[in-house]
Amino acid sequence: MTEGAGHPANSSIRRRVLLISRNFPPLKGGMERLNCRMASAIAKVAELNMVGPRGAGAALQGLGSIREVPLRPLWRFFLGAFGAAGWSAITVRPELTVAGSGLCAPFAWMAARLSRGRYAVYVHGLDVIARHWAYRAFWLPFIRRADICVANSHNTARLCREVGVPGERTVIVHPGVELADSVAADDVAAFRRRERWEGRPVLLSVGRLTARKGMLEFVDKVFPRVIARHPRVLLVVMGNDAPDALTGKGVRDALQALVEERGLGEHIRMLGEVDDATLALGYAAADVAVFPVRTIPGDVEGFGMVAVEAAAHGLPTVAYATGGVPDAVKDGVSGYLVPADDTVAFAGAIDRVLQQGKSSMSASSRTFAAGFDWSSFDGALQKALGF
Repeated sequence: MTEGAGHPANSSIRRRVLLISRNFPPLKGGMERLNCRMASAIAKVAELNMVGPRGAGAALQGLGSIREVPLRPLWRFFLGAFGAAGWSAITVRPELTVAGSGLCAPFAWMAARLSRGRYAVYVHGLDVIARHWAYRAFWLPFIRRADICVANSHNTARLCREVGVPGERTVIVHPGVELADSVAADDVAAFRRRERWEGRPVLLSVGRLTARKGMLEFVDKVFPRVIARHPRVLLVVMGNDAPDALTGKGVRDALQALVEERGLGEHIRMLGEVDDATLALGYAAADVAVFPVRTIPGDVEGFGMVAVEAAAHGLPTVAYATGGVPDAVKDGVSGYLVPADDTVAFAGAIDRVLQQGKSSMSASSRTFAAGFDWSSFDGALQKALGF
């Protein structure tokens, strides 16, 4: 999905594009998947050159050339990206340089100036409002200078305008999703037996564990209300700490301590990171996905990819209407949105799904998710970048 307009280009000329990103495999997560797809979309219409973390070449799969730089510590990535971007600008002479996130905006701007080309940045939300003084002083100005600022949601586009990015240079391109095939009923039943979910309503939480994701507050204030209505309910958490986040630390230990303190061990399973096959079975076997993202000053949920992934598997999501989440959950269609931090309403929406059964929203959830398939993302991004 996209809003706004890119700039016209002669599609018969295969232009040179330089993509600079730290959010690329071997790191794992939604931003990394997005940047991989961004590289693929660009490679379909241009000659792709890339600056990325060490090990990224394997994920690039021959789509273009790459200069790898150290991933950690962060200062070594910055130093390596600065040198590699400058060298690529001089030797490749890209007509367009793209930063995969605001973190790489200064290097992309510098490369574009050296090559006398244009510069675009894909922003995710947090990279626009991060409060660290050094980031706001030395990174944010380069986001403002982008010729094309691609935002992942309406909320992120609004945040861009608030920090001084001209509206006419801002384009909304939502992240994409793989449209899932239906999982055989026998496979779902076998999975529920193996995981000991039989006869229990299952809430599923997927994603990195950070303070913003709100799982601590959910277990503390919402989940007891759900247990009171559904005594056999089970909360399954698939995901782990996010040590590379721009703000905050992982909360897995604190969550485990809270579970033990409240005696909720029979109601909560923390599975950590899981492979794609297990995740697909989890989506198919669960009854409702929960996405209790908090409203935190200086932190924001840019979009909410896991809610669209859940919808692609026919699983409705209950979420707070905060940040970019309203772009990822269509109220009454792919789940329910409740006012930010309204714990009573959140528990009530979960109860509503469990009472109705997820089958009442499975078809509409899949239809909603179909609007975010990766082929749509490819076309929207290419248009935004002027192809």
